[in-house]
Amino acid sequence: MTAADPALPQAPLPQPPLSEPRRADFERWRRRSRLIRTLRVALPAAIVLIFAGLIGSVAWSTFSAQPRAARVGDEPIKLMNPRFVGRDDKGRAFILTADSAIRDPKDYQRVMLQKPNLVLDENGPDQMRINGASGIFHEQTGKLELSNGVRMADNKNAFATAASLFDTKTGEVVGSGPIQGAGGLGEISAESYGVYGKGDRMVFKGGVRTRLEQKK
Repeated sequence: MTAADPALPQAPLPQPPLSEPRRADFERWRRRSRLIRTLRVALPAAIVLIFAGLIGSVAWSTFSAQPRAARVGDEPIKLMNPRFVGRDDKGRAFILTADSAIRDPKDYQRVMLQKPNLVLDENGPDQMRINGASGIFHEQTGKLELSNGVRMADNKNAFATAASLFDTKTGEVVGSGPIQGAGGLGEISAESYGVYGKGDRMVFKGGVRTRLEQKK
């Protein structure tokens, strides 16, 4: 017999089969290794997704809040119990009040009024009161548009009409809507009217009807 040459590669010796407890430990270790490898990939990916979601949420809140803020800023200014005072070109004082007022966002000088009430020359010889359910006051021109159940009254006359335009600078009142009421001479109705001067001259036009009352 010849001795084996130590330089030649040796065939691996067969491994003894694993015992049952060792095989179970090996399977648990292999499953744990797969889980660790999966977590090493999944956890960073989940962190990236969470940060991306947070950034997207913040961006969405910022952009969606901007239009709402703009709309709030564009809302008209509402005044409660406004009060406007001034004098006409004859020196008579007037006071204009209302339940509420809203400035037109497109024209700051245009004020929309609810239940406006104007008093001209209060307690004076030319006192006049005029009010309505709604109105528009033009601060720049001093003109007051009244509509819906307009009522006018001075020391001698009282009238009801659909609409009126009162000029706070001149004290004149004009209207194209029907008017009816009672004056110093009796009852009168017409399709249009005008009050000029200090209220001592009234002009009625269109279908004028009067019922004169004889003074005793």
